[in-house]
Amino acid sequence: MAFKVLPLYFNNPAESEPKERLGPFRTDATVYATEPASGLRVTWLGHSSMLIEIDGVRVLVDPVWEERASPFQWFGPKRFFAPPLKLEELPAIDVVLVSHDHMDGGTIRRLSRLNATAKARWVTSVGVGKRLRGFEVPDGRITELDWTQSVEIAGGTLRDFGAGLKITAWPSRHFSGRGIFDRCTTLWGSFVLEGPRHRIYFGADSGYWDGFAEIAAQYGGFDLTMLEVGAFHPLWKAIHLGPDGAAQAYAAMGGAEKAGLLMPIHWGLFNLALHAWREPIERITELAEGGGIPLWSPEPGLPTEVERGKAVVSEWWKA
Repeated sequence: MAFKVLPLYFNNPAESEPKERLGPFRTDATVYATEPASGLRVTWLGHSSMLIEIDGVRVLVDPVWEERASPFQWFGPKRFFAPPLKLEELPAIDVVLVSHDHMDGGTIRRLSRLNATAKARWVTSVGVGKRLRGFEVPDGRITELDWTQSVEIAGGTLRDFGAGLKITAWPSRHFSGRGIFDRCTTLWGSFVLEGPRHRIYFGADSGYWDGFAEIAAQYGGFDLTMLEVGAFHPLWKAIHLGPDGAAQAYAAMGGAEKAGLLMPIHWGLFNLALHAWREPIERITELAEGGGIPLWSPEPGLPTEVERGKAVVSEWWKA
């Protein structure tokens, strides 16, 4: 694979990074003092990192706050824009969800020391707990899930909706490993977040496979389906959907009637492939307009309520 990919990188004409740093985007952290009227609000922070407020429970998903997508902060792809929300401004978090071991270790270590996460349950895939402990997350607050296993989070930090949340791990088509010798030694997965009033499918990192339809068949529908659209290429389509794969997976899950709104994730923050940095959102927008897909794609850092059937399309990336 390396012999196939390296020549493509050296001869890549695409604008894979913005010519200038994007933003700044800024999250008004005072918003979190008030419950979302709908019971469901999402703040997308770039890539697959987001803060989900669902039926009274706050879930921080695959957090990335460091400058580079790399174990080393002196080497690797740099952020396109600064974090819209400072770690120190986070509200009290009930759950930190880490889908697999391709995590931001620096952010994990900083989070483990914050008062905002002092009572948080860290939910992850089988084997990843060891990685989290290495980044100073207390062992007693880590829950590892195998595929089809669930954990229930009682109560919540918000007053009016705090009736608990069920998180279930489902398969995805990806891989794990943080070095040369640990490939596929820990699990990866997708997750369903299910509260009393709302349900979300978080696809995490995945290529296309028949399991999307099987997972959707276990539920009566989703308010929001999050599928990755970035870092794609035909050479590694087995592990990353890309926009066309996301549209295919969304259709397999029942389309707008059953999968609800489609939120594109895993894009817009790092140069991790050969395509132009805008291509993932341009292509999924084109597919959505032609296929009747209700997109839900807010501006980075903007806490946005999710209302079933109500599309949100920000064109911040055109600026």
